[in-house]
Amino acid sequence: MNVEELICSQTFTIKEVMMCIDQNAKGTAFIVNDANQLVGIVTDGDIRRLLLEGYGLNQVIREYMHKNFVYASKGDEPANIRKKFSDSIKIIPVVDENMRLVDFSEYDENVHISLAQPQLNGNEYRYLMDAFLSTWISSTGKYVTQFEKDFADYCGVSYGVATSNGTTALHLALAALGIGPGDEVIVPDLTFAATVNAVLYTGATPVIVDIEEDSWCMDPKQVQKAVTPNTKAVIPVHIYGQPCDMGRIVDIAQKHQLYIVEDCAEAHGAEWDHRKVGSFGVISCFSFFGNKVITTGEGGMCVTNDEELNHKMRILRDHGMSRERKYYHEVVGFNYRMTNMQAAVGVAQLEHIDQILEWRLQLEEQYRAVFSEAAGIQMQKNLLLHRKKIAWLVSILVEEQKRDRVLKTLKDSQIDARAFFIPLSEMDIYRKYAKDCPVSRKIAGMGINLPTTCDMDEQKIKKIGSLICKILSANQDKQDGWRNRSQEG
Repeated sequence: MNVEELICSQTFTIKEVMMCIDQNAKGTAFIVNDANQLVGIVTDGDIRRLLLEGYGLNQVIREYMHKNFVYASKGDEPANIRKKFSDSIKIIPVVDENMRLVDFSEYDENVHISLAQPQLNGNEYRYLMDAFLSTWISSTGKYVTQFEKDFADYCGVSYGVATSNGTTALHLALAALGIGPGDEVIVPDLTFAATVNAVLYTGATPVIVDIEEDSWCMDPKQVQKAVTPNTKAVIPVHIYGQPCDMGRIVDIAQKHQLYIVEDCAEAHGAEWDHRKVGSFGVISCFSFFGNKVITTGEGGMCVTNDEELNHKMRILRDHGMSRERKYYHEVVGFNYRMTNMQAAVGVAQLEHIDQILEWRLQLEEQYRAVFSEAAGIQMQKNLLLHRKKIAWLVSILVEEQKRDRVLKTLKDSQIDARAFFIPLSEMDIYRKYAKDCPVSRKIAGMGINLPTTCDMDEQKIKKIGSLICKILSANQDKQDGWRNRSQEG
């Protein structure tokens, strides 16, 4: 619809404005002065109230329009315009610098809500273009070096080795530690497949153990039970932003002389006992995929305090090539390098990681407020002893028999949500490596990750919460009705 169809002169009568609103079917008229500047807004509700209060149809609208109104400026970002909508404001005029109407924006209840989007509102574009114009666009350049140093500093360790993605970071770490055939590596049942695949790439045997019910992370008791003379390493995964019990895992590793390789792909900035995750492992691994807390599009990082391992990983990452003699290969290596352009984005992202984490925390708190009175919904715990979780994706548990219906309803409403990872023990290719994992299967069957994206607002969160609560309460009403009928019978 053209914006002109919503425009009325301030000299129009109530009747003329009412006819305009009736014809445009938007429930709103934008009132302009003789210079075509926006000076007021009238809704169909305003017209009804005026008539009920006894005002005549021939009275001039100038006296009764809203003179304090919400509007957007030409060139405003869509995300900023969306924040102006509310329960009572569904259509917003867009004006130029002279307050002349140029367009309008309308709230669409069926707008698609994505699961995750990166926040790219810092120096990302400027640094990326700097890398591009420098012509250093491959795996050598100042931004790779800077990103490695800055990220290592952020984690509280000495060295960072940038990689092409989080999976290659895990594989590179295990390869640098000499993990191979005959070795066993303990991994949790609830994790993305990259964790166990990296072990299999080395020829080692993964040993899959159960998780804690409260944290959803690797259970240290199960780790202890799984240790054998062949165990060489353990990979704690800080799932969905929740730190593992690193105190007990470190004790087990020291007792049995095991390597700890932290999988921090989903937990940038999380802490255990006031230390950031990534600072406990002999090598720790991060992902910078597009849905992570900070992103380089694709990309990863190994961090370590060990100078020798840092040197070894750099050689393995670059085809096993000697750092002193070009094209002389000391070992069979890999091409796991990050490009300078990716690193440029990473440097910019890291500059505002604290703001990103704070925004995510506030978003999660908004979800908590919406679900605070809801029955049958359990959010990921955020006050476990010694643990400071971060909000990667907002995660909830509902009854298993209702989970898939919730997901379908959200999908039908154009809202991206996803089930938790399928436990490794439930997949044919990994089942033979798994111990009994009843807690993991229980949690995974109940779990839903909700949209945690940069254009979320309170209205969208309320919409998501309302849909979920409606499904759960409808099912509960049916059960209560069945119980009542049974008792009456």
